[in-house]
Amino acid sequence: MAERWYSRHTQTFLREFDERKPLIFYANKADFKQTNVVGGPISQATGGVTEALKERVTMPHTGSYAETNHVLGHELVHSFQYDIGLRQRDQGFQIGRLPLWLVEGMAEYLSVGRDDPHTAMWMRDYAMREDLPTIEDLSTGEYFPYRFGQAYMAYVGGKYGDPAVTNLFKLAGRVGVDSSFVYALGVAPDSLSREWQRSVREQYLPQMQGRTAPQDAGRVLLGEPGAENQLNISPSVSPDGRYVAFISRRNIFTTNLFIADTETGEIIQELEGTASNPHFDALRFINSAGTWSPDGERFAFVTFNDGDNDLEIIDVASGEVTRRISPKGIGAITNPAWSPDGNKIAFSGIEGGLSDLYLLDLRTNTVEQLTSDRYADLQPVWSPSGGRLAFTTDRGPNGTNFENLTFASTRLGLIDVGSGKIETVRPFPEAHHHNPEWAPDGQSLYFISDQDGFKDVYRYALGGDDAEGTRTYRITELKTGVSGISQSSPAMSVADQSGRMAFSVFSNGGYTIHALESGALEGDPVSGTQEGQLATAGLLPPFQSAGEGLVSTYLADAGTGLPIDDYDSESYDPSLQLDRVSGGGGIGVGNDPFSGSAVRGGAAGGILLYFSDLLGNRSLYANVRANGTFKDIGGQVTYIDRENRLNYGASAGHIPVRSARATLLPSNPRFVLQQIQRLYIDRASGLLRYPFSSTRRLEFDLGAVRYGFDTESRVYNRATGREVPEEAFDQLGIPEDLAEPNPVYFAQGGAAYVGDFSSFGFTSPLQGGRYRFGISPRVGSFSYAQATADYRRYFFTNPFTFAVRGLHIGNYGASEISPNRSINLSESDFTLERLGSPYYPGFVRGYSFNSIEENEASAVFNRLFGTKIALASAEVRLPFLGTSQLGLVEFPYLPTELVLFADAGLAFNSLDDVNLSFVTDESKLNNIDENGTPDDPSDDTFLNEEATRYPVVSTGAAARFNVLGRLVVEAYYAYPFQRPDKSGHFGLRFTPGW
Repeated sequence: MAERWYSRHTQTFLREFDERKPLIFYANKADFKQTNVVGGPISQATGGVTEALKERVTMPHTGSYAETNHVLGHELVHSFQYDIGLRQRDQGFQIGRLPLWLVEGMAEYLSVGRDDPHTAMWMRDYAMREDLPTIEDLSTGEYFPYRFGQAYMAYVGGKYGDPAVTNLFKLAGRVGVDSSFVYALGVAPDSLSREWQRSVREQYLPQMQGRTAPQDAGRVLLGEPGAENQLNISPSVSPDGRYVAFISRRNIFTTNLFIADTETGEIIQELEGTASNPHFDALRFINSAGTWSPDGERFAFVTFNDGDNDLEIIDVASGEVTRRISPKGIGAITNPAWSPDGNKIAFSGIEGGLSDLYLLDLRTNTVEQLTSDRYADLQPVWSPSGGRLAFTTDRGPNGTNFENLTFASTRLGLIDVGSGKIETVRPFPEAHHHNPEWAPDGQSLYFISDQDGFKDVYRYALGGDDAEGTRTYRITELKTGVSGISQSSPAMSVADQSGRMAFSVFSNGGYTIHALESGALEGDPVSGTQEGQLATAGLLPPFQSAGEGLVSTYLADAGTGLPIDDYDSESYDPSLQLDRVSGGGGIGVGNDPFSGSAVRGGAAGGILLYFSDLLGNRSLYANVRANGTFKDIGGQVTYIDRENRLNYGASAGHIPVRSARATLLPSNPRFVLQQIQRLYIDRASGLLRYPFSSTRRLEFDLGAVRYGFDTESRVYNRATGREVPEEAFDQLGIPEDLAEPNPVYFAQGGAAYVGDFSSFGFTSPLQGGRYRFGISPRVGSFSYAQATADYRRYFFTNPFTFAVRGLHIGNYGASEISPNRSINLSESDFTLERLGSPYYPGFVRGYSFNSIEENEASAVFNRLFGTKIALASAEVRLPFLGTSQLGLVEFPYLPTELVLFADAGLAFNSLDDVNLSFVTDESKLNNIDENGTPDDPSDDTFLNEEATRYPVVSTGAAARFNVLGRLVVEAYYAYPFQRPDKSGHFGLRFTPGW
């Protein structure tokens, strides 16, 4: 398939590759979501990825050769696009300036063509509502780039010839999109937009005459009529027809499972999903629906969990998950179907890239395979008697041919569960059929087909022709279509007992669920299109006959480009290759407890080298920093191996931290002492990471670190500006304690349990939660163990988020020594935690060290240091400026979040008496004794003496700004209650919200 697509695309791009491109296939979608080729999570809607680093195409087998072929063709268009943009001979091409609609629309058109009823459905919906976008509108990102980009490219290819599509792309990367239309087509973008809009209306509006408007299809059950971009899909009706389970997105972050009353539409149950339950990663919803038990008391559905697909069974009344089943040896499953006797669940499983039908025995947890071949076997559903399964397949007469790789449109299959005998049903010769559902009497099958270019529900009578020789009947006749997210997504369900039907309808750019009663499901006789007849309603304008145009020609020609020889195979070479060289990289800096780093301090500048193997399983990062003299050269090397579930790695580095200060000599103010002080951090460590899922993992670290010191001192005469020779230092009274302290050595380890199932907004998390519980002992120059407990939750109720956090960091076994703020480190520099540093985890707004004035320093500093801290914070977050989906005011150029907050922190030591009372009396806060003497933080014995510690509390408001997607700035106004001499004041931080 890849070689055939390469042959096709070389015709359209008039270009060949100078070197081979890597193609990486995964056996199924669940495996693909775990790939290390692509950094970050992969959504269910992502069919494949082509990346620029190594120009790798990465994708899963879909279980259908036709769909796998489509995704491969689409991604190989991106390979050609990158080949143009990244080759040195094409200097001046800026692929990053191209809009997504052009890049993705072109890939979709060159791999699908213009015969696409699914995209045509989208165009009819927008034409009917007079909302067809211009080219300028597409660049705003408000319209789905795949569908509208494909439609525009089909128009360009149809009117100007398919080579014009690639010419447009090549010019757009050099002169910009607007100018490319003028140079390539001789027409301005606004003129072409008007032509395209007129062509769409002229082709589709007449075809919709006499058909049912979406809002009039049966009874609207779920969804607000007229509202845009709704998501209510994958309906599954309970056996008695009283309830419907469906997938919906009630906010922009999560898609969840709901159960509603089919009479009123009232939601009676919502699954505790990934926003609050980190024990499964996601629902599988794009190409799968759930199933009811025969008694209607339980419901089964598919989730992504633990790297595979699981079956989850919930109790409908309580909403609790009562059983979780992981079918052994089957990585991906879709469309479970509960048998009428309640003992088995049939499903479509993908193993080794092939989809087959399976039976799960709920009594024994054993799995039986019903089919075993290369054909697509999808969407099984039980007959009322339990003897047969109806399913979607591409087998049968005129089915998929695996010799010449011609892929048949799907039809309906029937398999006898006992004997395994299969027959196929194909009511319409040239059409796509899917989503079979049995009538309660077992004599008919309902299904969805696009036989006339519109996606509608039909009924096929299994018992034979009626008096007029008809076996197929039309149930719906919509202007848009009965559809889920993709062309083959399940979109219709029939109650086993009552016969009530629920189906999802595409309208207003989204999906609503409608209901029809059993009395309305007889339907009208329909003959459908004949063999070779073209359903013009499913074509993208302008109209062309089959085989006309370069794209239509090669799509109809299965033989050209197919290799005639077999290819040799060889073992995978996991060697590392240089991927990227970049400047300005930092060295070993981090303080994000959820990314696995707890290192403090660091440096910036230098050069970063990044190496990896082809699969992204092994990575090597090398960073070198040169800033100043030879003493200031540092670097770090990190190796990570993620091939297996247990990730491991090692890191080593030499990091110099340089600072300078100038002071008057106390013994002789006529001279200035200038010192350049260096802290050298030399560390080597190993790490282990064991992920339980995409949201939970264990971390282990073991290593050694050395802190060394270097001081360069120079003395200058203030009057002359001349440097004083070193031999004169003694007579000038330079104190001996300026010499470097002895190095500090540690052997250190760590273990932590980490979770992160949060959903991030523009400036802070808005839903879900994060936590980290860890212990990190250190043994060496001095010994102690640091314990961390950090728990955060985010409760989203549109448009507000209520966020809460609890944090404890304790250095247990540490000596209680007062803070020493020079670079000459003492134990306190390692063991004292701070409430007043804006970039420490325990920061309490309103108590920043920088805001403490001289007259209050003694009183306030005491409360902000301790070997242990505890923090509680709460925020109300409101996205103010942002997008139409996330923001009260649509202004995406400077996303802004408004915040009301309350912080409370407590710093204390082992000998302290902790009092959690809310105290503002200065005498109590400063521990003034009976003689009226307050504590003195300059006294090194202070932290060794028993004192009473009270929390410091503040409240206020803040605004967080996302600057160009690269920097989050927080400006806050805080009122600190435990600073009697300080009223509310402003502060600034450069960090995302916690």
